[in-house]
Amino acid sequence: MKHAFIFPGQGSQFIGMGKNLYDEDEQAQLLFDKANEILGFSISDVMFFGTAEELKQTNVTQPAIFLHSVIAFKTLTTDKPDMVAGHSLGEFSALVANECLSFEDALKLVSIRAKAMQKACEVNPSTMAAVLALDDKRVEEICASITNEIVVAANYNCPGQIVISGSIKGIDEACKLLKEAGAKRTLILPVGGAFHSPLMQPAKEELTKAIEETAFKPPICPVYQNVVAKAVKDSTEIKANLISQLTGPVRWTQTVEQMIADGATRFTEAGPGKVLQGLVQKINKEVQVDGIG
Repeated sequence: MKHAFIFPGQGSQFIGMGKNLYDEDEQAQLLFDKANEILGFSISDVMFFGTAEELKQTNVTQPAIFLHSVIAFKTLTTDKPDMVAGHSLGEFSALVANECLSFEDALKLVSIRAKAMQKACEVNPSTMAAVLALDDKRVEEICASITNEIVVAANYNCPGQIVISGSIKGIDEACKLLKEAGAKRTLILPVGGAFHSPLMQPAKEELTKAIEETAFKPPICPVYQNVVAKAVKDSTEIKANLISQLTGPVRWTQTVEQMIADGATRFTEAGPGKVLQGLVQKINKEVQVDGIG
């Protein structure tokens, strides 16, 4: 019986996020204040009192979700994780939870990652779309059949829910073909660009330098990383997978299945929202699912 902690990615943000933590806990206040100092602006003000538009900017969203997740984990539980995983951005929160990265270093990396991704989105206007009720293999085949544009499977969220990523023309073409192939629905997502696709290559180059210059300690428990969907404990390997993640897919379905195969019986989502709790239940109804934040 193992207790897994999981951490959400972009899309879970909401106005007022984290304010309850700040109001109720002195350690949370210190961490928010430290974050404002590191980032050079008051992210806590944007999180607690900003507009949805301000919070939606990638360079704000990513640090905001990271902060909410890590501070919830640090202040609302005394449980030590047996294993951790994070969805995309959430992988950085997971690496703080298993003590591979310090809070400060992880926040700096998240900020660099967010700004680099925002820049890559501006250079190559691009998007993502959710595809419902179509076999993963079929989705991959259709993406591969579009050779004049970039389109790839980006997020394997749960059985029957996959997100594709690519150029605007490529995604439009793919959505048409996927519907013809029997997808129940295709839905363009309100995101800044084609995350987890080759279009993030410029951001990957920027993040690589920052990750290579950051100290990663041996973790206290394995992290199940997005690109390999298996337990990793070697710091060098963790770094390499974290770099690959920007242009590689988030294999969430496979990650959760592997965690269960390795003994996970309880999944606690730390951070804003309940997105991952819902996905875990769709992947396996037998495990216990709860959340903190």
